[in-house]
Amino acid sequence: MEQRPRAEGRRTVNGKLRHRAVQRKQEQEFVTQPEAAERPFYLAGFWLRLWAFLLDLVTVYAINGLLLSPLWRFAGGGEITIASFSGQTVLTALLFFLYFAIMTKVAGQTVGKMVFGLRVVSANGQPLTWGQILFREGVGRLLHHIFFLLQVLYVTVAFTARKQGLHDMIADTFVIQEKEPEQMVYQPVEVK
Repeated sequence: MEQRPRAEGRRTVNGKLRHRAVQRKQEQEFVTQPEAAERPFYLAGFWLRLWAFLLDLVTVYAINGLLLSPLWRFAGGGEITIASFSGQTVLTALLFFLYFAIMTKVAGQTVGKMVFGLRVVSANGQPLTWGQILFREGVGRLLHHIFFLLQVLYVTVAFTARKQGLHDMIADTFVIQEKEPEQMVYQPVEVK
């Protein structure tokens, strides 16, 4: 009986070619990623994210000071309390959440992240879902702000391999730099 050479990637079982079954299995395991996830990306480190967050805080407090506080006084909101919090505190917290949630969902970045060239992306390469936004901006940040000791966990961004904070791990997201470090323009400052 003559032995036929086996083609690479094909298996013969009981004299039948099993290549199609193997090929179908490989096609099922292959998951296509969107074009944005195929190009290389650079994870944003702790310091860039910190400066972007501080700029976002300035933005939120500016909106609060220019819009919410005057409207609150004009409407006569005075002494309204909700579970020992003033009504204005609750509105400020709601503005904080809505700013981060809506900006991250709509643009993939907040004003601070835009200035520093950062973007929030899903770990699976798909567009961010409202569920991820709710867990990242709602649950994750709520844990950070309610339990004071958990604010220290923001530092985990500096030490994890994927540069993720607790809120990123909860939502399965991470923050990337939009430009490659070589493309970023750093201009030296001359001291006179």
